[in-house]
Amino acid sequence: MALFRTGRRFALAAAAGLAAGRASAQGGWPERPVTIVVCFPPGGSTDFSARMVAPGLSELLGKPVVIENRAGAGGNIGIGVVARAQPDGYTLLVASSVFVVNASLYRNAPYDPFRDFAPVGTLGASPNLICVRSDSGISSFAELIAAAKANPDRFNYASPGIGTTPHLAGEVLKLRTGASLTHVPFLGAGPAVQAILAGTTEVLIASQGGQVEIAVRNGQIKALAQTGAERSPDIPDVPTLTELGLKDAVSETFNALYAPAATPPAVIRTLSEAVLVVLRRPEVQQRYRAGGVIALPEGADGLKARVAREVPLWRDVIRQARIAAE
Repeated sequence: MALFRTGRRFALAAAAGLAAGRASAQGGWPERPVTIVVCFPPGGSTDFSARMVAPGLSELLGKPVVIENRAGAGGNIGIGVVARAQPDGYTLLVASSVFVVNASLYRNAPYDPFRDFAPVGTLGASPNLICVRSDSGISSFAELIAAAKANPDRFNYASPGIGTTPHLAGEVLKLRTGASLTHVPFLGAGPAVQAILAGTTEVLIASQGGQVEIAVRNGQIKALAQTGAERSPDIPDVPTLTELGLKDAVSETFNALYAPAATPPAVIRTLSEAVLVVLRRPEVQQRYRAGGVIALPEGADGLKARVAREVPLWRDVIRQARIAAE
């Protein structure tokens, strides 16, 4: 109970500081609704993360925060929209790990992750799950790899899109095991889940959370392995790839909030502080956890460091796997 009171006092103090910061932000920002562009459709962990923080941000900023899904081109459509938006704090981006991948993957990516955006804060992260239909007859990761090796042209794997960390996790899986798996990209995790449920693909690789989490809990699909460094507390019976003997196969999908690069520092600071307040609320953390996502209140500096770390990491994977996208 004392811990809860301490957390509540922190939140109240932070909110008070936020109100003072908002009053000093550029031109009294915000004076009208703020739009968060999500670069994937509803149903996946990216959309989920945005919708978890939007109500709290609206409350703290004193204006509506509206979610707008702009999916397509592996996330590039939504990312490009915000890269070209006015840097006034009224158009923001929530993107998954494709943000740190696409600039290396696409020859004509519509943005530079360092030049065109200002980091606001990380929202959450989740491991990627390697799944099959529950009625597939495959009961373990070892059985899947053996079947994929024995039947080179049979197995496809669905992902939320080209360049997503589930896609790259699949390519790392192929490199580490020698299994034959053909990538089938979709416009987000929601459509990818529907594909495996319909039997269009044999395997699904997608981040835990959203419709993936629901399908696993409902018993429609079976998670054979997860790509996190440790087992997820929400699916403790699912082993990690490291446990299964694969080295250097750890990955996760993170979702974060960004603003156009020239957005006034006072606006970025106010936004970042608001995100931290929302993510530290126990009820928000519980909702994230229920959706298979771990809230990550890292702030602007933490996100900046994460982007600087992950851009070269995934660039190396893309080169090793010889992945290219137009």
